[in-house]
Amino acid sequence: MFPNMFPLATNQMQQFSALPVMPVQAMTQQATRHARRVYVGGLPPTANEQSVATFFSQVMAKIGGNTAGPGDAVVNVYINHDKKFAFVEMRSVEEASNAMALDGIIFEGAPVKVRRPTDYNPSLAATLGPSQPNPNLNLGAVGLTPGSAGGLDGPDRIFVGGLPYYFTETQIRELLETFGPLRGFDLVKDRETGNSKGYAFCVYQDLAVTDIACAALNGIKMGDKTLTVRRANQGANPQQPKPEQESILMHAQQQIALQKLMLQPALVATKVVCLTHAVSSDELKDDEDYDEILDDMRQECSKFGTLVNVVIPRPPPDGEPAAGVGKVFLEYVDIDGATKARAGLNGRKFDGNQVVAVFYPENKFAQGDYEG
Repeated sequence: MFPNMFPLATNQMQQFSALPVMPVQAMTQQATRHARRVYVGGLPPTANEQSVATFFSQVMAKIGGNTAGPGDAVVNVYINHDKKFAFVEMRSVEEASNAMALDGIIFEGAPVKVRRPTDYNPSLAATLGPSQPNPNLNLGAVGLTPGSAGGLDGPDRIFVGGLPYYFTETQIRELLETFGPLRGFDLVKDRETGNSKGYAFCVYQDLAVTDIACAALNGIKMGDKTLTVRRANQGANPQQPKPEQESILMHAQQQIALQKLMLQPALVATKVVCLTHAVSSDELKDDEDYDEILDDMRQECSKFGTLVNVVIPRPPPDGEPAAGVGKVFLEYVDIDGATKARAGLNGRKFDGNQVVAVFYPENKFAQGDYEG
């Protein structure tokens, strides 16, 4: 009956039936992929797809993180061997969220970072399943303490920007812990040089102090920088603390005033000046370019006093991170020359980058310790 009523219907139906149809399951997997993938950083050189998949499947089972039934939690692993990170794809959104509790776990003798990938969409993920790890996970079964690391997702995540590049990780944590212990902390560093990029993220164990910390720290001047501190998902206007928190805020601001004195760049002058943001790792790889940069530095920096030595650490051929890469060390014959160099070079532009110049401990420099 139908072919007689619609003569073209039969042919058209045959054409449509020949088209590939994506199964509903495949469509669902594609839509949830951003929320099912986990970034794992800091992998040892020996890591491979199989070892990572086996390890995380076993660990997820031990902590009770498998929620999609029997079988392995990991369905796929992609490894970037050059940059030592992996994307680990889980079976479900909930299992990926449970994996966030594994930040800092020891894999083949090294602690690894467990984070959300850059394409993770928090607002969309919230409609697909839990975005936080199950609080009842048995993390002790794999040697982790609940809240000891990670926890850097969610509305209480704080962005800390405008950090002077000479601040160490320890100094930044001390400043933030004026308000209480941290549940998670991540100082963002340049992947090639390991130097601070000037911003970090943190979450407090006591979430009630989040707005107090933001209000107390935001806008504070540290050296030649001004801190920007706010909830990471809130935009440029940090939320103000409630009236009952004002006394806590005043006390915290007094503590920060003391911290500022401790965190200023070394005021004790030495014969050695350390420059950051004057050179990049890529510029130091070629021998001719390196020699030219070394000569330029000697000529320019000799204007301030008699130079004894110029040290510019180079990246090793194997691409491994090395201490001091991206820094320039200037040793002068006396403190007077170093003082003039620090004053003359701090804040100057090299290839569009603003240089930071600080005094460097002479004993560390003499020992070849360029990590400070």
